[in-house]
Amino acid sequence: MKDTAIGSAVRSAQDIRETARRLASVREAALAGDLPPDAPLDAPRPVIGESWLRAIGSGVDPERDRDQHLLSVAELEHRRQQSQLATVLPVLGDGLLAAADAAQQIMVVTDAEGRVLWREGSAPVRRMADRLGFDKGADWREGVVGTNAIGTALVARRPVLVHSAEHFVRSHHQWTCAAAPLHDPRDGRLLGTVDLSGPAPSFHPTTLSLVSAVARLAESELRIRHHASLERLRSSAAPVLARIGGRALAVDAHGWPAGVTGMTPPDRVALPKAPQAGPLWLPRYGMCALEPLPGGWLIRVGREEPAAGPSRVLLDVSGRDGATVTVTGPAGGWSHELSPRHAELLFVLATRHPEGRSAAELAQDLFGDRGRTVTVRAELSRLRRHLAGVLAHRPYRFADGVEVELRLPSGPGQLLPQSSAPAVAAARRSGTESGSWRK
Repeated sequence: MKDTAIGSAVRSAQDIRETARRLASVREAALAGDLPPDAPLDAPRPVIGESWLRAIGSGVDPERDRDQHLLSVAELEHRRQQSQLATVLPVLGDGLLAAADAAQQIMVVTDAEGRVLWREGSAPVRRMADRLGFDKGADWREGVVGTNAIGTALVARRPVLVHSAEHFVRSHHQWTCAAAPLHDPRDGRLLGTVDLSGPAPSFHPTTLSLVSAVARLAESELRIRHHASLERLRSSAAPVLARIGGRALAVDAHGWPAGVTGMTPPDRVALPKAPQAGPLWLPRYGMCALEPLPGGWLIRVGREEPAAGPSRVLLDVSGRDGATVTVTGPAGGWSHELSPRHAELLFVLATRHPEGRSAAELAQDLFGDRGRTVTVRAELSRLRRHLAGVLAHRPYRFADGVEVELRLPSGPGQLLPQSSAPAVAAARRSGTESGSWRK
């Protein structure tokens, strides 16, 4: 069913029950494989149809809820404390809770894994949600509960509305939900989602726009807080950097630079997940010395010690946290979260062409167009800033002597689900047809 069909039905407010019945008929026909190809009005919206296919591939039962395994109280509290979204809860609440209470809905905030971290709003609706297992600590990914606004927004990376029988599991058909992804404004990393959910009759056509707007406000607040913290670090680091004769830079706990001396400022420094003071090998800079600063680290570049380069790379595209690359060697290790495009590039180099690819060949792999070499070279230039010593060029490949390990999702259908790259699509088909995915 086209987006406009749902929109016009709800905008007119003439018969929400009729809309739900029609959606249910579309779902039944789609699950039975009976949709006529020449009847687009009776087909699910693309975002919904694609999600249904993913749910089928994940083995979700459309007629029965899967038992939820909620996070323990300790794990839930740990995730809340680690989440950047904790700092913008007031922004989300100010923007959505009044509307949620008025419309008999609840506001839900999840992490990037689809785990419900916070849930507020109408008490009667919270009790209804409890009966579905939609509680704090629940896992609301598509692979667990099928098509829903939270899980589908996490895959589609954009705001999503799921109305009534567009939900894959039948017990969710009495609900309508609208969710928007929340990203780290510094690097675009997915942090989680914010969602409004409630009984289907409570749906209003502006709900998705409201949720999207409030999500953008929250991201803006994160950006403001980031700039303020860098300014505080810059003030404390300035006198230290002024006394250093060689190359050095001050970065926050996540590697974002606040000041440099004797060198060109980088976009970001790839720090270990748990950095410690002392000698450390860093991509692009080699051996360095790490010293603590209030709110960050001082990095002294160019210590007179033998350089110890990377020896092993783990490319994780299993989808649990988004794609990451972890580099380890004699001097320690570090991890870097990958953008979708960088994940595609490394996947192609690691699995399909370890001997190396030219820019034109990679353009064909990613876009189906050998002419898009400028885009490929620009992306690889950005990627090599984080992976100096790991990626070689002419042709582009993993450097000699680097052991590469690949961590895949449980099934080929979950491989980089947001990717439309021909090479990734071919890998999905190959895994499906062969019946042998993970060995």
